[in-house]
Amino acid sequence: MKRAVILAACLAAAMPALAQTRPKPAAPKAPEKEAPAPPPPADAPAPYDRDLLRLSEIIGALSFLRELCGNPDAPEWPARMKSLLDAEGTSPGRRDRLAGAYNRGYGGYAVTYRVCTPSAVEAATRFIAEGERLSVALAGRFGG
Repeated sequence: MKRAVILAACLAAAMPALAQTRPKPAAPKAPEKEAPAPPPPADAPAPYDRDLLRLSEIIGALSFLRELCGNPDAPEWPARMKSLLDAEGTSPGRRDRLAGAYNRGYGGYAVTYRVCTPSAVEAATRFIAEGERLSVALAGRFGG
């Protein structure tokens, strides 16, 4: 306690001396350019990103295959991807990754199939089953 009192007294005594030795402020300078804003922090991946990217890829493949085969639900798949992007595309980087996965799924089958074949129908059926499993698992584990 005595040390604190002595230290406070020494500081108080030194204040006038410090005030006298301070240089007077110079004339105001022209405003300097502001430093550029720091870059935004990198997207921290969510624990479910891997499954979400796979789901985006599946939706892309289904967008192509269901339209190719003339299924009545064909317009639903791009709309579902848009809903997914609106919900999960919280940053430009994340949005780009999800859209890239969709495009990979779409483009991969656009290169392979030109007409609807039994294997295209089978691939779409399997993608629907896998997408359903992923959706249920994501909703069950992470809510939604």
